[in-house]
Amino acid sequence: MTDIETEARDWAEAHWDPALTVGEWWQTLADARYALPSLPETAFGRGYSRAEEQAVWRGFAAAGVLGPPSGIATMMAAPTIVEHGTPEQIERYLPPILNGTEAWCQLFSEPGAGSDLAGLQTKATLDGEQWVVNGQKVWTSFGQYADQGMLLARTDSSAPKHAGISWLALPMVQPGVEVRPLKEMNGREFFNEVFLTDAISPADSLIGQPGDGWRVGNTTLAFERASLAGAVVQLPYARSGGVAGQLDHQASDPNLRNDMRRNDVPDGVPVAVWYGQLARDVGRHDPVLRDELARDHSGSEVLRLMGQRARSGAVPAIGNLGKLAMSEIARSRREVGNRAIGAAGMLTDADAEAGPGTGDVQRHTIGSPAPAIYGGTDQVQRNIIGERVLGLPKEPGPPKETPFRDLPQN
Repeated sequence: MTDIETEARDWAEAHWDPALTVGEWWQTLADARYALPSLPETAFGRGYSRAEEQAVWRGFAAAGVLGPPSGIATMMAAPTIVEHGTPEQIERYLPPILNGTEAWCQLFSEPGAGSDLAGLQTKATLDGEQWVVNGQKVWTSFGQYADQGMLLARTDSSAPKHAGISWLALPMVQPGVEVRPLKEMNGREFFNEVFLTDAISPADSLIGQPGDGWRVGNTTLAFERASLAGAVVQLPYARSGGVAGQLDHQASDPNLRNDMRRNDVPDGVPVAVWYGQLARDVGRHDPVLRDELARDHSGSEVLRLMGQRARSGAVPAIGNLGKLAMSEIARSRREVGNRAIGAAGMLTDADAEAGPGTGDVQRHTIGSPAPAIYGGTDQVQRNIIGERVLGLPKEPGPPKETPFRDLPQN
């Protein structure tokens, strides 16, 4: 163990009490600056690097405690607000994120503005001391549990396409916000569509400057891609926020872990090793499979190391490269899992004939197309790398100075 890992384990063992509620335990973590230690010390963190933060989580895993608040609030909202918000906004928005009393969602994509996010048409109009928001968002992860939303909205249609967008913190629990879960082919409801009808947000909820939302939003997306691309330590977790209703549950309750992360792979065991064991259990001795398992494990390790470097900013577009690698691993893991156990990979946990690992392989097979879509499609990542890193020309289109209202609309 590293010094940080040992310190975190010892601290967790000294402060953990299974009788604590989730809210009490998370407040203890926040008070000790262990809720998100990669944040600066001026923003309720410890100023740790990503690698040091992962060492803290390994220490917590060794202590067997409930993990800190997780998800979109800590992954994207908190670091974005730290980077672009005022001291007053940091003081206002960060504590409820770090003690888990507020969960966040991401209100970016729209039915007509996915890959072309800058084409969004949701409008926010300043009316005295509040913003009035109208429009529709879609593919909103965990929107049904969110207390706050990171909203990109058009605040000036006379400005060019990328210049008239602003980033707002939008309260989700209000009459003007309707959240409709979208059932996926795996039976779960991860994504949502959100309808905004005269929804209200305070005037001082704007993060960054008016019209600077494209730049602020790109910061949010960079944190998202860096987090998605990096391997993380798996800890027992609960859902954040008042809407989810888990804050008053006992922190040691094993039922807190939601089946969105359900996985047959034992904690701490690489997926390639697990699939290899499944293949041996069913008597498969395939040299091609062994090569694929080795390739999967190598790719996962490379992705893990890329994730550790992603937040440093030392390598241009490393988050985009990591996101592409994650998509490729998801596809290859689908193939190697089904090669390992054969036709049993089509079985679910509920099937009478299902054996060890079948449900996991089936879930991964069904979910394998998703990583190439969420968090920015593979095509978007390639465009970013090509245009911003390699200097390739953009696709032809109207001059970038053209007001948004004068552009052809979908």
